[in-house]
Amino acid sequence: MRLAEVLEDALGGSSAVRFRAYDGSVAGPKDAVGVVEVRSPMAMRYVVGSPGDLEVHGPLYEALLELDKAHAGNLDREQKLAVFKAAGGLAALRRPPLPPEELQVARRLGSRRHSKRRDAAAISHHYDVSNLFYSWLLGPSMAYTCACYPTADASLEEAQEAKFDLVARKLRLQPGMSLLDVGCGWGGMVLHAAQEYGVKALGVTLSRKQAEWAQKAIADAGLSDLAEVRHQDYRDVAEDGFDAVSSIGLTEHIGLANLPSYFSFLRSRLNDGGLLLNHCITRPTSTERVRARGFIDHYIFPDGELEAVGTIASAMQDNGFEIRHSENLREHYAMTLRDWGANLEEHWQESVEEVGLGRARVWKLYLAGSRMGFATRRIELHQVLGVKVAIDGASDLPLRPWF
Repeated sequence: MRLAEVLEDALGGSSAVRFRAYDGSVAGPKDAVGVVEVRSPMAMRYVVGSPGDLEVHGPLYEALLELDKAHAGNLDREQKLAVFKAAGGLAALRRPPLPPEELQVARRLGSRRHSKRRDAAAISHHYDVSNLFYSWLLGPSMAYTCACYPTADASLEEAQEAKFDLVARKLRLQPGMSLLDVGCGWGGMVLHAAQEYGVKALGVTLSRKQAEWAQKAIADAGLSDLAEVRHQDYRDVAEDGFDAVSSIGLTEHIGLANLPSYFSFLRSRLNDGGLLLNHCITRPTSTERVRARGFIDHYIFPDGELEAVGTIASAMQDNGFEIRHSENLREHYAMTLRDWGANLEEHWQESVEEVGLGRARVWKLYLAGSRMGFATRRIELHQVLGVKVAIDGASDLPLRPWF
């Protein structure tokens, strides 16, 4: 059998996906949800790791779901061998060349993992792409973290506003209080805290372009007396005495080995009774085998690490925080990614012109694959709330949840 027929056969012939291969073979239902085009033998080595050699025609998310239902990633030994032979044997094992920008990143990341220099390079690689591109992708909020949908039909903007307000309420923000927002992105939480709660807010980010955009937004909103965003490593924040700390989407970049020092540092910035809201992507259990150098690590988030919520909570507890609340927003992230994907489709041509076809296609795959991951519970999103209790054990918190 030729490659497309082997692929269909390996999936039991029940997949609602059609295959088209570089050897001219075609297989699968004509009314398929999508068509997977394998452009070269190299694509069989990195089916998603070499995006240039693989194309999906039709709705990408729906096609990925169908492949997932057919257990496309769990072929047995005989099926893998059949695909290997049909793909040209050893030719399928040849490693694809890195795109030029990825090669440059790999060289820049030659220092120790999660050192300040390497973290700065990794963050710059992902977030310093183009503020214009991100404005098309994320919408007016410029919020690149899981939204919180108050209703199923809420818009992305409404959901991002609801997310920032949920964080503010969990942190019990009040006029005159001070907030440190680490990994602040384009300053959404900083702006919300200052504008809606009269809080003096400081945000820090390793992305220079994010900081520049946020500072302009703060000035345009007339909030320069209350809000500030710095291009700075959170570890270099000298101020302390904050009433609250928010970490929304930073912990994924910290690394397991650095969680103790991370939470210990955040605790040191807080007053007694101060609250920390940690919002991050998590693994559904602590037993999965962590796959290094996969598609996400290679093309999207260099050095990113996901931990189970229990690991996060334990690190917070072991470094001075009392856990008061935990909440899973997994379904909300699937909806957020759905809306980001729709934004990318709406601005596809502009995005290709701005960041290039290769990067745009990588993002399209990343958004659809991540959406599937949250929808099928391969990954989750947790907000964990902790308090720095006083030496006598006093928390000064209400007896029941206040948010």
